[in-house]
Amino acid sequence: MSSILENRPALREEVEKVAEVAGYLWQKGWAERNGGNITVNITEHIDDEIRNMPAISPVTPIGLTLPELKGCYFYCKGTNMRMRDLARRPMDNGSIIRITDDCAHYEIIADKPVKPTSELPSHLAVHNYLISKGSDYKASVHTHPIELVAMSHCKKFLEKDVATNLLWSMIPETKAFCPRGLGIIPYKLPSSNELAEATIKELGDYDVTLWEKHGVFAVEKDVMAAFDQIDVLNKSALIYIAAKNMGFEPDGMNNEQMREMTVAFNLPK
Repeated sequence: MSSILENRPALREEVEKVAEVAGYLWQKGWAERNGGNITVNITEHIDDEIRNMPAISPVTPIGLTLPELKGCYFYCKGTNMRMRDLARRPMDNGSIIRITDDCAHYEIIADKPVKPTSELPSHLAVHNYLISKGSDYKASVHTHPIELVAMSHCKKFLEKDVATNLLWSMIPETKAFCPRGLGIIPYKLPSSNELAEATIKELGDYDVTLWEKHGVFAVEKDVMAAFDQIDVLNKSALIYIAAKNMGFEPDGMNNEQMREMTVAFNLPK
């Protein structure tokens, strides 16, 4: 059986980037068992032949009506699939879905009828929001970075922008590469509509959100850029925790140094 990726280099490249990131998440210990999810809007890479492909699964309700997603296509990690397996065989552990014209259902079109992540409604709700705002962000990544999750168990880091300012201060590149900082989502049931709604609200001001005692959710132009944001923030968390383990509270960059960074890199104030 041939793959939908054959003779479609741009589409193949997008799926291969997902596979590469899935491997990084596993190697870092951020994707235990089937933990984490990746969803990418691949509509721009869809040709007429794909649009005319029959579904290979029943039409399935999303649970939401998402009007901005009419005619959209997504690559999604499969439910109960492992990131380490997706890294090696992305079309065996994920699938391409089409949103139906009523914007309330989806159907799988390739390569195999791998049911998408159980968090698909929340991921699609985020993509619906991004399109409604005219954003060019196409990728959403949810994963469990150890050090950032550990910080979410401390109440002081759950106050608005406390973690952001601390992480920015640990190493100059953090503010340069994550200029919008880290949004905080108080604990909500995983996969719930409440979690999705809270995440969408925070994405108005942040590209990465920290779900208390759970993980992070990031959006960006592509899956690699979303991973980079998480990676940079977690590196700062590692520096902070390393200093604490050495027995001292790290000084961090002072306010003047932070202002200097903001001006030098032309960052949002």
